[in-house]
Amino acid sequence: MNIRTLLLTSALACTAFAGMAQANDTTATSKPVPYQYGMPLQVNKVISMTEPQTSQCKVITADMKYIDNAGKPEEITYRKMSDACNFQN
Repeated sequence: MNIRTLLLTSALACTAFAGMAQANDTTATSKPVPYQYGMPLQVNKVISMTEPQTSQCKVITADMKYIDNAGKPEEITYRKMSDACNFQN
């Protein structure tokens, strides 16, 4: 009777440990991919577009988070001219 309890407890502990290890998997949230010219993007829905605030007209790195056609969240970075360039002569 005591051996059954020990085996059942150890089996439950291994199952819980495996579940916690799977829950802590960080491969789903990877670093943003830098955009390269001609790179195919399968954008289904844009979630957010962010860029650093600057008062100077210069090239900056902006980020775009989106959902692809397969329903998987993706993040990409790209280079662009800052919005300050629109207001300078």
